[in-house]
Amino acid sequence: MLATRGLTWRIGEVAIVDSVYLDLAPGEFLGVIGPNGAGKTSLFNLITGLRRATEGRIVLDGQDIGALPPHRRARLGLGRTFQASSVFGSLSVRENVRLAVQAHRGGSMALWRRAAADREVAAAADAALDRVGLAHRGTALAGTLAHGEKRKLEIALLLAGEPRVMLLDEPMAGVSAEDVPELVAVIKSLTGDSGRAVLMVEHHMDVILELADRIAVMHHGALLACDTPETVMANPTVQEAYLGESL
Repeated sequence: MLATRGLTWRIGEVAIVDSVYLDLAPGEFLGVIGPNGAGKTSLFNLITGLRRATEGRIVLDGQDIGALPPHRRARLGLGRTFQASSVFGSLSVRENVRLAVQAHRGGSMALWRRAAADREVAAAADAALDRVGLAHRGTALAGTLAHGEKRKLEIALLLAGEPRVMLLDEPMAGVSAEDVPELVAVIKSLTGDSGRAVLMVEHHMDVILELADRIAVMHHGALLACDTPETVMANPTVQEAYLGESL
């Protein structure tokens, strides 16, 4: 579904991301861990096109997307969330998702033109909200949501774009402990029978161990290991280089 081949990003002589080879299969959940500054978010920026790789290839479902701008990659089925929540706080929860559906389908972005008229768009927005457990909050202003609810809304915005690969960048960041189990359940449901693949950066090891089919460990921009959670946790090199450090 998604592959990187020797993906590298250098600034001067410094390799921020250093020759990373990754493969993500349909329906797979791949967790990415590493200390701060390991290159995890930079890897996401390269994959989604926010940064241009110095070397290497990015292949999405057999197509090399390395030269495409971010919006073209999104159209091909690549979706992403960011560490900082980003929603339209002055719009309702449902309006946020409806705009995402319209953007994906190429419809008008004007709120007053299509909110009631386009039933298919409204139905798709409601389905995305129901999927993340926010159907009951559709009329609330997005800016009034708790942080955990905003994270769910961001996932609903992604689902509105019907991505085949979802990149989640530290979705648990800032989420209160009592909201973590519900958010984990939402994220766990993203793969299932859909064939959708998920690549997630996360510092909470208990969350990674619960969700991931495999774990990729980054250290100083390079891929240190990529294997099942059990194998990675037992890897002496990983233990020495990473797991002994603060997550």
